Amino acid sequence: MTLSVITAIADPRWEADLVAGFARADGVTVVRRCVDVADLVATASAGIATGVVVSADLRRLDRDIVTRLDLMGVAVVGMLRPDDSEAEQTLRRLGVAHVVSADAPAEEVVHRLRSALDALGPAGQPAPVGPADATASAGGEPAEPALDLGRLVAVWGPTGAPGRTTVAIGLAAEMAAAGHEVVLVDADVYGGTIAPALGVVDDGAGFASACRLANSGRLDAPALAGLALGIARRLRVLTGIARADRWDEVRPSAAAAVLALARTIAAYVVVDCGFCLEEDEELSYDTVAPRRNGATVTALRAADTVVAVGAADPIGLQRLVRGLSELAEAVPGVEPVVVVNRVRPRAAGPGDPKAQITDALRQFASVTPAAFIPLDQPALDKAVLQARTLTEAAPASPARQALADLAATVSGSGVNRRSATLAGARRPWRRRG
Repeated sequence: MTLSVITAIADPRWEADLVAGFARADGVTVVRRCVDVADLVATASAGIATGVVVSADLRRLDRDIVTRLDLMGVAVVGMLRPDDSEAEQTLRRLGVAHVVSADAPAEEVVHRLRSALDALGPAGQPAPVGPADATASAGGEPAEPALDLGRLVAVWGPTGAPGRTTVAIGLAAEMAAAGHEVVLVDADVYGGTIAPALGVVDDGAGFASACRLANSGRLDAPALAGLALGIARRLRVLTGIARADRWDEVRPSAAAAVLALARTIAAYVVVDCGFCLEEDEELSYDTVAPRRNGATVTALRAADTVVAVGAADPIGLQRLVRGLSELAEAVPGVEPVVVVNRVRPRAAGPGDPKAQITDALRQFASVTPAAFIPLDQPALDKAVLQARTLTEAAPASPARQALADLAATVSGSGVNRRSATLAGARRPWRRRG
């Protein structure tokens, strides 16, 4: 197959040598030599190229651009100065899985382009994320050995505030109390509430800040650990955006990179997701559409375990049944751990509320709840007023006991039980008030 290649290389000498080498190679045609990122994206959008070679020092090259190229089905290969390990790390953080040295022969560049194109598949896929990619370095050797990754637990629930944040905080607190390093991430793009619930003063929104660093290729493990605020022993929090109009700061590709990196510094990453799973933005745009719910869908698709939370009342259960159907469409093959929250006898009618709720969910959603969390409003109010987790504020609460059992269930299903440490990372200032 003939490769139609675009070049976007900042150093004109490298570009001239590469184009000359392509001219001597078989099956390669250079369709355009782009001068900047805007020219690169416009040319790729025209559908005339199957591959692109970009230099590490190309201005305004970020993860969003690499992801757009991948989604267009254009293979991306990065070029860098010989033995420039820092530039290689930056390119990999941007999602460029294949890199070559500027002094590499054209045949090797063609080989990397074909490998990158084969990895994309016929329709193109998002850029690879995370430090676990076993891709080759510029010298042809594996970039890094595979890391011992923590598990990602995504907590989701339908509209109507069924208690996603309460469950996410409870799970993270119980896992930390069990001796695991935990990172709690507020990824709700409609307005995160983990920070006020835990009394954290963080106007910068740690998750959004991490996404910005990831998009520019500047996020590493120490930087991520510095953004995650220490709340309790072994528990850190990446706070979310407080205003819904800031959703565009949390891009899907950057969010995926942040979550993948978080798994290298903690045994468990618990993500509080937004409720909406809609992905119809492309109907309103002629180009690649901004995806408000992309971070939520990204977290759910990357999760090892999805916890689906519903409220224990007739309206809440109806929403849960419909939501589980939407979840199955958005995340094919998902088998969520279903949790029914705020269980109380009067809301379910006469008889045993757990039995009635179980029968209803089996009949209408073909699922069996894994946990029932009773409504203990005094304990929940106490935790919020004291800006503490339920584990700290009301350890004897029935709700806390149910969350502890749920955490044991989630962390006991074939889970990596290592106790991760944040070696070399500074302990952030604990800001609670």
